[in-house]
Amino acid sequence: MLNEETIAAIADELVEAGRTRTPVPLLHTRYEGMDVEDSYAVQKLWASRLEAEGRRVAGRKIGLTSKAMQAATGITEPDYGVIFDDQVLENGAVVEWNRYTHPRIEVELAFRLGRDLKGPGVTLFDVLDATDYVVPALEILDSRIEMEGRTIVDTISDNAALGAMVVGGRPVRPHDVDLRWVSSLLYRNQEIVETGVAAGVLNHPANGVAWLADKLAHHGQDLRAGDIILAGSFTRPMWVYEGDTVYADYGPLGTVTCRFV
Repeated sequence: MLNEETIAAIADELVEAGRTRTPVPLLHTRYEGMDVEDSYAVQKLWASRLEAEGRRVAGRKIGLTSKAMQAATGITEPDYGVIFDDQVLENGAVVEWNRYTHPRIEVELAFRLGRDLKGPGVTLFDVLDATDYVVPALEILDSRIEMEGRTIVDTISDNAALGAMVVGGRPVRPHDVDLRWVSSLLYRNQEIVETGVAAGVLNHPANGVAWLADKLAHHGQDLRAGDIILAGSFTRPMWVYEGDTVYADYGPLGTVTCRFV
């Protein structure tokens, strides 16, 4: 495992990379023996640096939960990251494309918790009981580390590649719909690019939240009432470019859209 000085140096490097929009070289090629626990230590310290600057944690994201995403990245285990309140955007948001590095879009469901969830041993039914509502969301992926050749070590350290999220559509109680069968059609500039069904996320998107609660418990943390949790993408990431309009149709759950300028 890496020592504290090295972890601090990496965290500071990633803070600066976020400011300058200049991705740093792959971590796993520069730090021999760096493992998953080192990466979460880097992420935690990186997030604390941003909190010290006045940013507030609003929730968590889960990544790499579907076969579509694992196939797209070559990484076979889920990961998680932090969501700050200034990263939660309203439906129809106009987004500055240059604010992100290599921006891409994913289709997800977001869970808003009504009470705390503490692992270990959290089940799908615990998640459903603790959830106030579920709402459609888009995730905007960002990158503070080079894209090509990433491993799980790089992805976790990079806060699971979170840039921002756009929330929209119709919030629903978790027992009012079969969340496994929520589907979405993802468009870029009126052209359909991706489709997916939420069961692609660990057979039920609430399973992702249960996984997260247990993983956080391993790191001495838990999920709190009021947290918003991005449960994982059920489509491959879609590249977006300056001037693009993104539109996701969730059928009975409504639509989410944003535009890049």
